[in-house]
Amino acid sequence: MRMLVALCVLAVAAVAAVGVGGAAAQPLKVGDPAPAFSLPGTDGKTHRLSDYAGTPVVLAWFPMAFTGG
Repeated sequence: MRMLVALCVLAVAAVAAVGVGGAAAQPLKVGDPAPAFSLPGTDGKTHRLSDYAGTPVVLAWFPMAFTGG
């Protein structure tokens, strides 16, 4: 359960980081590999997608969460 929560937090942070402006978003097609990324977790550690190689990863985010919209 903790891993799922950590992955959800990573997903929200990934969307926020791309939306804030760092790297330009690259269009992906179904079946494309996910681009490499790393993000700080709420546990203080940096989590990298490569840390989960060979393990199914589900990213979920809620675009309107924690906003006034």
